Amino acid sequence: MFFDSVAYAMAPPTGGGEAGGLGGLLGGPLPMLVLMFAIFYFLLIRPQQKKQKTHKAMLQALSKGDKVWTNGGILGSIVNIDGDNLTIEIATGVNVVIKRGFVADKDGGVPTADKK
Repeated sequence: MFFDSVAYAMAPPTGGGEAGGLGGLLGGPLPMLVLMFAIFYFLLIRPQQKKQKTHKAMLQALSKGDKVWTNGGILGSIVNIDGDNLTIEIATGVNVVIKRGFVADKDGGVPTADKK
């Protein structure tokens, strides 16, 4: 009596056709997972891969005289390159040897104390 309407609401359709059809296929969880992966790929994964590729190319193109930022935040000029080791001069007469992979960026025109 009270639950009769609930029982009818939960019964399968009596139209004789296939339940769901194409709408059931597109409304399922699999298309939503594919859509979420596509969004993550284009918003997170792909830009990160492009950034890694440009950083790797920048590391390979380093040469003597380039001003570079280290991952530690030190600005210096490359005075010697020995394979993967870079000798950078961070002050007059102060040289530091670092690995090539620890270079964060080339100097992009950052103003110094004498350029005001």
